[in-house]
Amino acid sequence: MAESERESLRETPLAALHRELGARMVPFAGYAMPVQYPTGIIAEHNHVRTAAGLFDVSHMGQAVLRGPDHETTARALEAVAPGDFIGLAPGRERYTLLLTEDGGIIDDLMVTRPTGDAPDGMLLLVVNAARKEIDYADLRTRLPASVRVEPMEDRALLALQGPEAAAVLARHVPGVDGMGFMTARPGSFDGIEVGVFRSGYTGEDGFELALAAADAETVARALLAEPEVKPIGLGARDSLRLEAGLCLYGHDIDVMTTPVEADLLFAIPRRRREEGGYPGAYRIFREIDEGPGKKRIGLRIDGKVPAREGAPIKDAGGAHIGSVTSGGFGPTVGAPIAMGYVDAAHAADGTPVLVEVRGKDYPAIVSPMPFVPHRYFRKSAA
Repeated sequence: MAESERESLRETPLAALHRELGARMVPFAGYAMPVQYPTGIIAEHNHVRTAAGLFDVSHMGQAVLRGPDHETTARALEAVAPGDFIGLAPGRERYTLLLTEDGGIIDDLMVTRPTGDAPDGMLLLVVNAARKEIDYADLRTRLPASVRVEPMEDRALLALQGPEAAAVLARHVPGVDGMGFMTARPGSFDGIEVGVFRSGYTGEDGFELALAAADAETVARALLAEPEVKPIGLGARDSLRLEAGLCLYGHDIDVMTTPVEADLLFAIPRRRREEGGYPGAYRIFREIDEGPGKKRIGLRIDGKVPAREGAPIKDAGGAHIGSVTSGGFGPTVGAPIAMGYVDAAHAADGTPVLVEVRGKDYPAIVSPMPFVPHRYFRKSAA
């Protein structure tokens, strides 16, 4: 990274620690971020699958949505996003979308209703780094005066992911190993106040920790001192989320794609599908009834050559039917994988297609996602 470029980038509270650990830093969403450490992306990827990896995701936007009471705040958010926030119980987290008036995706984000001493009208938001200023401006324009968006600038966000994550974190925050997927609670990490969320972006079990920026290095060093934990960069984060079939904003979803096209209807519960009352509902209703013109699909590609973003997807006869939006080699799958959009007529699982890479067509099969099964921790019913 050139010196002039480095000077123009923002840094997270862990930037010095990343460099101490030998990270290769790259520009990402306006920040200098670690793409990999000396062991390399594949070793980092495999470590998350078998043990526990620590990710710095402090570049993400954290904000409070604050209103006079829960119903007021929740109804205000339901007017701009298609989730069920009125029914969101304390200590629960929900994935949702901000939509344009035509149903395009402005951003995908996480919404949490906090527990403990948090005011009744408070919701916590985590938004994508490259979209946070756009999201905050959009919310301020569309929310009523009684509900405010308050960015939390002096915060850090760490993600501990992998099958050993719960056991590791429980040594520092007792009781978190009993939390269910998509739940949240306040905690004390060796005396440091943290917000604990059992969620992540890898398909593995794991947690995200929200905390004051000043405490981030102390917590990170404590976790990295555990024998199961290694630092993980953006490269492995991308290969893990691709194998998990998870979208990356600006690549797999954007303002030109709808939730139906992107196969994200799980983010719109039945009540909202029936009632509407959010931007773009008319188009989403139509696409649910009639089907969209294009669909997001997964691809397993023959051979060893990975297809990258923008690679043309063709039908068996060579006609162009879509494009790859994310692609690479899947270390756990052991083969090239990709996701992209194709005409709906060619989107059925098992459909044979061709993917063009550097002027050569490679056979591929439309494949169900995730490519690697999710291993989220879901508590059994009592």
